[in-house]
This record gives sequence, structure tokens and C-alpha cells, in this order.
Amino acid sequence: MIRFINAKLNLGLNIVRKRADGYHELETVFYPVGKHNGTPVNPEPFCDILEIIPADKTEFVFTGRRVDCPLEKNLVFKAWRIFKDNYRELSEFRIQLEKHLPDGAGLGGGSADASGVLCMLNELCGNPFSREELSEMALRLGADCPFFIYNEPCYAEGVGEKLEPVDLDLSGWWCILVKPEVSISTKEAFAGIHPENPEMPLREIVKLGVEDWQGVMVNDFEKSLFPNHNILEFIKNEFMKSGAAYVAMSGSGSTVFGLFKDKEEAKRVGEHFRKHCVTVCLL
Repeated sequence: MIRFINAKLNLGLNIVRKRADGYHELETVFYPVGKHNGTPVNPEPFCDILEIIPADKTEFVFTGRRVDCPLEKNLVFKAWRIFKDNYRELSEFRIQLEKHLPDGAGLGGGSADASGVLCMLNELCGNPFSREELSEMALRLGADCPFFIYNEPCYAEGVGEKLEPVDLDLSGWWCILVKPEVSISTKEAFAGIHPENPEMPLREIVKLGVEDWQGVMVNDFEKSLFPNHNILEFIKNEFMKSGAAYVAMSGSGSTVFGLFKDKEEAKRVGEHFRKHCVTVCLL
């Protein structure tokens, strides 16, 4: 079984309060990105490739981008372990991940891989678990992981695990993702955060047209991270000058994205950022 593992965007992200346990309550809108990449309409690849096949013994193979951590801390391995702990009859499998999505980019690449393992093992075992049960397992791996169990536009609260479908269809929109040579850890991202309630709830903002989001829908991490990483603010400003309908940083960074209605315009603007890691995606 082979699956192409897509990433996600945080269209907006508000940090609303800090909890007694040290975690932060947030509200965000997750949107899948990269689902159409590799198809004739958008042939540029933007995904990880996950293959799980029966084997004589369980083994893990990693190719592509290097994931610099010991096996026991790799999210793919941890997802397999959680599934095995919940399904004792699990057979032996060879699990291979070909990594292309960047790390430290705010795109949830590692979370997507982990949830992909859970979903694929579940299917290979005859679907013993519901999506809700898989989502509970995924939450143990990371706050973004439950989203990828559903992999559809969602409004999220809590630490990102309280999900509900959102009526949002960006079909036909083109997204340019620019990832400079900057990687931001979760620790750095939250270090400068000052929680506050937004003037307008994100669930209401997202109902506006895309052209009305700028300046109303925000990512709170930008305020603390842009002063430390000037390149991110520069990229956002360049997007604004180019006429993008909406520009923001995704998640805790460091990818900045812009939305365009026209494919050729998106490609032209993408060329402007060619010295960075650039991807043009059909949403």
C-alpha cells in the first residue's frame, strides 16, 4: 500500500490563553495543501511518500530528506508503536517513508506522516478503529496529528485537537509556499507569545471572502517571530506587493504562503522567490 502524504496550512492562528498545565489554547483553521500535486493539472510534487507492505519482520526505511533523530523518537516509529499497543494482532510490516516535505516549516509534515501510518495500518488490518479512535491515538503523537486523520478543512480549538468541519472550499485557488533557510522550533515560537482574544472570532472571519481576510485574519506567531527572522517579514511584504489575495505564515513557521486566483500569476510570482524553496500548489 502506497499513499502520498500531503501537508497543511494554518490559514489563521490565534493564541487565546495559557493553561495551568503550561500549554496554550488556540484557535486556527487547518486546510490541506498538496493533495493535487503530482496530477496533470499540477505536476510539481509536494508530498511525502509512505509505503507499508507485509514483511517477514517489521522494519523501517527512510529515504529523501534526512530526519535527524533516533528511531525511537521518529514519529513514524512512534505511530507504529501506538497502533501496535492498541492492536495486539498486528502483523509484521515494512514501513518506508520517502521524505520531501520540509521540517520546521509550519506545514505539519511529520504529523502528516504519523497519521498516515495510523490510517494505513488501520486499513491493512481491516479497519478495527474508527476515525475518532485513530484521532485519539494521533493526539498522543502531536497536536497537529488529529487533523490529518480527517484531512479536510477544519476549525480547531484547544491545542489543535478539538476539530469541527468548516464550510470552506478553496478549489481553484493557487497557493505559493516559500520556505527560506530558517527552521523554527516549537519552543522558540511560543517563547514570545502574549495570548489575547481576537477582536473577531476566527470561525466568523473564515466566512468572509478570501479577498477580505488580509488584516482581519492573522497568525499571532508573526508578531514574535518576524523581529527575530527578518526574512519572513520580507517575504510577506513581497507577496503583498505582488497582489496576492491573502498572505500569512503557516503555523509556527517558517513557511510563508500567498493565495492567487490565477495559475500563471502564481507561477510568475513564484519565480520571484526562486532562490528560496518554492512550491506552487493547486488547492
